[in-house]
Amino acid sequence: MLEALEKEMLLRKSELKNEQIETIYLGGGTPSILSVAEIQTLLKAVYDNFEVVENPEITIEANPDDLSEEKIIQFSKTKINRLSIGIQSFFEDDLRFMNRAHTAEESKKCLETALKYFDNITIDLIYGVPNMEKEKWLKNLETAFEFGISHISSYALTVEEKTALHSFIKKGKVKPLDDNLASDHFRMLVNETKKQGFVQYEISNFGKPDYFSKHNTSYWLGKKYLGIGPSAHSFDGTNRAWNVSNNSKYIKALTSNEIPLEVETLTKNDRFNEKIMTGLRTIWGVDLLKIKKEFGLTYYNQLLKNAKVLIQNEQLIIENNKTLLVTEKGKFFADGIASELFVV
Repeated sequence: MLEALEKEMLLRKSELKNEQIETIYLGGGTPSILSVAEIQTLLKAVYDNFEVVENPEITIEANPDDLSEEKIIQFSKTKINRLSIGIQSFFEDDLRFMNRAHTAEESKKCLETALKYFDNITIDLIYGVPNMEKEKWLKNLETAFEFGISHISSYALTVEEKTALHSFIKKGKVKPLDDNLASDHFRMLVNETKKQGFVQYEISNFGKPDYFSKHNTSYWLGKKYLGIGPSAHSFDGTNRAWNVSNNSKYIKALTSNEIPLEVETLTKNDRFNEKIMTGLRTIWGVDLLKIKKEFGLTYYNQLLKNAKVLIQNEQLIIENNKTLLVTEKGKFFADGIASELFVV
């Protein structure tokens, strides 16, 4: 697999010709199960094949049970400068419910150690979990604040078909998810993080000043990105590409010097809808002047027409006659609001 990853970088290096890499993200799974030497090899391949800025943000995703003190220390001696740790909850019953491998105690010990060696750490927390009372969710947030975490990514629990949770709910073994509870948790999340000096710079992401995720922000601002590995996605501004998800097929293709990906050229409607979706999720909103310039008057006028009712309902606002933003009232429903503005 490592050889295939290196081969893909080599074969695709021309895609970023004359462009600099600003962020490197080792994720989309749990890359922390690799040895530090293997991760060093991958990072070296990035630097060998691409031009990287002087101080890039380099993040690695990890679960608490993968991060021993020895491994954290080893990571701190590499170019990695940001950890993304999948905490999910500081309560044992929640972790069991979500089928997580780590314990609450491992989460706390992991953070305690990681903060000795890394300044830039983000954690994931899940809300809307059945039986998670408001006091319990508040305690989750307070625990994160007590550690001095500077970035939190927080998402509502969702039920995917053909999963164990979907089956348990269908059979009545687990209570159905409560949208009202998730909404209450979300409002608490927004209010409590704000009190602690966090900025909700994207619907699900909260960072202290200077600790916003540069990598994820590039997605929301529509920058190009190159994804390496099985299932990895790429975007060049016009085309979206994704690699085969099967590991064996991925390795076999690269062994034959073939890049195992499919490419989709986005239509004008697709590009417009993505601008609306991603823009409304952020504090930067949708730049109306850029919409008019990039897509033309027809799209611009249609956007204003579709936004009118949502503005009247106080879910959207136009700031300084140039930026379309979701209001506090509309934040929990941002994706639904965006879909009302789509061109089909």
